[in-house]
Amino acid sequence: MFRHTRLRLITLALLAIGAVLYGAFTGYFGLEVLTEIAILAILVLSLDLVAGFGGMVSLCHGALMGTGAYAFAMLASDLGLSPAAAMAGAIGLTGAVAALIGAICARSHGIYFIMATLAFSQMGYSLVFESPWFGGDDGLSDVPRPDLSAIGLDLNDPRTFTFWCLAALALAYLVAAQVLRSGMGRSMVGLMHNEKRLRALGLTAWRVKAVAFGISGAIAGLAGVLAAQQTQYISPGLMAWTVSGEALVVVILGGLGTLVGPLVGALLFVMLRHEVSAFTPYWHAVVGMILVAVVMSRANGVYGWIEHRLSVRGAHGKPIEPEVENA
Repeated sequence: MFRHTRLRLITLALLAIGAVLYGAFTGYFGLEVLTEIAILAILVLSLDLVAGFGGMVSLCHGALMGTGAYAFAMLASDLGLSPAAAMAGAIGLTGAVAALIGAICARSHGIYFIMATLAFSQMGYSLVFESPWFGGDDGLSDVPRPDLSAIGLDLNDPRTFTFWCLAALALAYLVAAQVLRSGMGRSMVGLMHNEKRLRALGLTAWRVKAVAFGISGAIAGLAGVLAAQQTQYISPGLMAWTVSGEALVVVILGGLGTLVGPLVGALLFVMLRHEVSAFTPYWHAVVGMILVAVVMSRANGVYGWIEHRLSVRGAHGKPIEPEVENA
């Protein structure tokens, strides 16, 4: 069962304190970077929920993120719903779409599951790109932000909006952690390790996978809603399979199946992108080499490697954090 070890709690505390302090004192560019990190962290958190703990490696989470963004824009702009109602509707709709995808793909495993989700991603991208109703390749503009003036908050202020995204990230993490600590989380981990055994015990595997994928999709939809609010513009590029591939890279870079690792991965990935791109346009190559090094070292990402090394030291009698168990 997923649990918060001392190391995970310390890491979460350091990330939270660092984000708050940086957000409080940085300038406009720093706020944009921090917002980008928060939105990416929500997306990779949703992916780690199903890939790291349910064994469902997905290449459609970018499309689910785009679904949330487009649903929010159209509910708020075309149907005239309030931004708050549009957010709830977009997240719920994305969760329903994800649950349907999870149910359809539930009987496939490994590479076949990946290819099935990739197919759904490409279908979503083609639908949005070709349809004038979704703005085609021009996308949709004038996406509104929620009006929180009643409680004294102006989301048009960059600093306030950054903290709005950080609060959403904290909420998404709490939801994901609670799911993993529940019976649903234990069922997901059990299905990943021995699906046949759990089926023999009477567990309806496809239903568990559908619900888990739906929850994950709803969190990805939240990331899409925030991405639409950040730029107040969305385009079909948000639904490209490369967005899903990038999210998977971040999860592996941080630590698959740790829930905390993807947050670290999102921070490292965005900082690498901005810092390395200042020196060379081939920043993807640098990230790729780092990823290859992580994979070849057989470490479970940067955070997973730290967790493992501390567990090894603890096994030799030193009072260091014990190794984490996911099930």
